[in-house]
Amino acid sequence: MNTVSRKPRISTVTPIEPALEINNINAIDWKESADVVVVGWGAAGACAALEARAQGATVIVIDRFEGGGASALSGGVVYAGGGTPYQIQAGFLDSPEAMASYLKHEVNGVVSDQTLFQFCKDSVANLAWLESHGAKFAATMPDHKTSYPPEGKFLYYSGNEVVPACQTPEGPPAPRGHRTVAKGQSGKVLFEALQNATLKSGAHTVTQATVRRLVCERTTSDQVPRIVGVEVWQLPVGAPETLHHAELHKKVARWRTFWPGKAAECRREAAKIEQATAVRTYIRAHKGVILSTGGFIYNPELMGQFAPHAKKGWPVGGAGCDGSGMRLGQTVGANAEALNNISAWRFITPPSVWPQGIVINTQGERFCNEQVYGAKLGHELVDHQNGRGWLIIDSSLKWQAIRQCMFGGLWAFQSLPAMAMMLLGAQKADTPEALAIKLKADPLKLRQSLDAANAAARGESDDPFGKSKDMHHEMSRGPYLALDISIGNPTFPLATLTLGGLQVDENNGQVVHASGQAIEGLYAAGRTAMGLPSSRYVSGLSLADCVFSGRRAGRAVAAL
Repeated sequence: MNTVSRKPRISTVTPIEPALEINNINAIDWKESADVVVVGWGAAGACAALEARAQGATVIVIDRFEGGGASALSGGVVYAGGGTPYQIQAGFLDSPEAMASYLKHEVNGVVSDQTLFQFCKDSVANLAWLESHGAKFAATMPDHKTSYPPEGKFLYYSGNEVVPACQTPEGPPAPRGHRTVAKGQSGKVLFEALQNATLKSGAHTVTQATVRRLVCERTTSDQVPRIVGVEVWQLPVGAPETLHHAELHKKVARWRTFWPGKAAECRREAAKIEQATAVRTYIRAHKGVILSTGGFIYNPELMGQFAPHAKKGWPVGGAGCDGSGMRLGQTVGANAEALNNISAWRFITPPSVWPQGIVINTQGERFCNEQVYGAKLGHELVDHQNGRGWLIIDSSLKWQAIRQCMFGGLWAFQSLPAMAMMLLGAQKADTPEALAIKLKADPLKLRQSLDAANAAARGESDDPFGKSKDMHHEMSRGPYLALDISIGNPTFPLATLTLGGLQVDENNGQVVHASGQAIEGLYAAGRTAMGLPSSRYVSGLSLADCVFSGRRAGRAVAAL
């Protein structure tokens, strides 16, 4: 019998080695040194570098590619409130107290109330700080609730602010999603502003380089180590392989949405170049190292260990989001938390009328308020319904939705999947019972779910899931459509990203050892660290936390 041997597939995950322990700092041949070494040049890393430079520290920023990470691929939305100029211009009153009261629904205790309020109190100033470095924002708002504002609209309700259960006594709901002014999606423009500011500040950058090992100093075996530098593997500057590596990274960004297989192939080829040609060097950090490499959505081993329920999702993140920063911290005993917290994005708006339908599980039971933010709906679907569910609408909602998809100014990534779902992928029937049979659900349970929602729409009772009155719609006549909103639907991808990270001291971003002690010389920011978005995701909260936690870490290390 002939057998065909297959070459092992190249891993795209950064190889991380145990920390290098030294007794004499001068024993290492340091190629370069700086007060602050930042590992990862996304929004958090850029903010950390800028703040450290503003405090007078010398800074080296290291990135596996050429900067940007998940931040450059994002929608460029910054969650800000408490009375920003754009909220005021749009006619909305807001306060840090109201913002904090709402965010308690999303944070769920992953940070202290003191840190939450400090974030809200700093919000207006942090938005202004971004503007001082070249970012721009505006007050124009979309006409309907949306997952992402259309062209020319830059302020919106980016979370669950208008959901009745999340409203607060401090005042009416206020829009806090501030999208960076740009043509198209705004993440690239926001990061370019931060990138240019980083370079202008005088920070030195080392790109196409991976940090594979922390260098630490121990005085006695029972003490927590002191981080004094990093081991870096950098591609040869200007070499043909290095230039090809850069081109491959651009292709990953280009194809990740429309041709994931091609993007994965490019990531593997880039990793092969790294493993074959990178050269080892050492960089000294006189004051400290800040880890800001993003999450671990592109680490199959960690995803399999902590989030197997999300493996069918469409990963959201930069090619470097493989948990390298978190794993570096763990090599010196750092504590990681909430690694099973995965944000699953099941947006059913736009079209803005879809939430007037009902979402049901495989049994035919309604399981969530349909008007909630997509990450909340995704959490209920993936974490509590085994990732499977249906959106039930009637013919009236269908045609309203089609008109909005065709003439409502939606993005293609919003309108095309929705049209395909309604026109090509829907299950149809004239009665709830007949539809349930097609879905292999319980006809009685689907009928009961629909009857309860219809009674609320007629004003005969309260909605069982607290949907606001403007989202009520009576579906008393067929035909009915069932749209598959399950995690594995290729027509209607469900995006996922990781939320957990290294435990840090919330006063300064210093990484905490499993023993409870702070690790001297080691800090973390952004999605590498536990932060405000580490429980539930709200659009813009991650980038806002990158600014908050990045500036916090940069300021703290520079002050040492």
